[in-house]
Amino acid sequence: MSFWYQSNLLAKALKWLLSPFALLFLLITRLRAWLYQRGILASYKAPVPVVIVGNLSVGGNGKTPVVIWLVQQLQQRGIQVGVISRGYGSKAKSYPRLVASHDDPVETGDEPLLIAKRTNAPVCISPNRQQAIEHLLAHFPCQVIISDDGLQHYKLQRDKEIVVLDAQRQFGNGFVLPAGPLREPICRLKSVDWVINNGAETSFSQTVMTLTPQVAIHLQTGEKRPLKDFAQQKITAIAGIGNPQRFFTMLQKLAINVVESQAFQDHQAYDLALFEKFNKNQPLFMTEKDAVKCQHFAQPNWWYVPVEAEINDEQSEQFIAALIQQVKTASKSTAL
Repeated sequence: MSFWYQSNLLAKALKWLLSPFALLFLLITRLRAWLYQRGILASYKAPVPVVIVGNLSVGGNGKTPVVIWLVQQLQQRGIQVGVISRGYGSKAKSYPRLVASHDDPVETGDEPLLIAKRTNAPVCISPNRQQAIEHLLAHFPCQVIISDDGLQHYKLQRDKEIVVLDAQRQFGNGFVLPAGPLREPICRLKSVDWVINNGAETSFSQTVMTLTPQVAIHLQTGEKRPLKDFAQQKITAIAGIGNPQRFFTMLQKLAINVVESQAFQDHQAYDLALFEKFNKNQPLFMTEKDAVKCQHFAQPNWWYVPVEAEINDEQSEQFIAALIQQVKTASKSTAL
């Protein structure tokens, strides 16, 4: 909700009006976490290390690029990685469901399909994360499982936790739902293994991630063109992600002349009718997450702009090294 990130009188009034409900939400979530941590409620321990990539706030913070980056880093070091996801928005006929790069995003959800396409790692979706892990391990020799989201899913035990933070929006007004955007209070950061800031350094950051675009890719043909080739053209841009303005701002910083833009809901279900109002005589840019849902009705002037997560610092090297050591230790224990 927009008032979470505003400081006008109306936003402040709404925050305090909803604060009793936020307090109730906080008490329930803290009690639930405590019950799992004390073993009063049963939780699942996977036979291989599990890494959660999540966030404290609702909305897009850049988790998916981090998941892709982490999978690729481990693959480059010879580690067999599997990915699980709740599969938000998916309409699969049954769960758990393995995701293939040629699947229909309606069946799989957009983010799991994007991860599968970019990494070629086995991906499984299910609202039941234990079932997803067991299904993956029954079909693939995974040495480590990366969970896309699930920081607050304490029913699943985890070995490492990564929190991704949008440096621009951060924690909004600092209140938990519904008075603010937080699923858990800010102090939760003290217990996670790694905090990654998307876009810039803040007082909470341990590592800064930069999302770097290089090319635009044609949805129909797969042709790649440097973004600078579009510098003299008028562009339409659409984005159905957690923070659409981040995509539009990124294009503008690259000297792309965005003359028309449209923000859609995160996980937006697209059809061709939604695009009828846009100028068909100028290129239309979208995110890679949008492109996986628009591929089958793509038009000749449609392009998507993939981004690569750049995470290069001592903290990232230490995290990867510690995780690989944990994976190797777990593999030896399993072998015995």
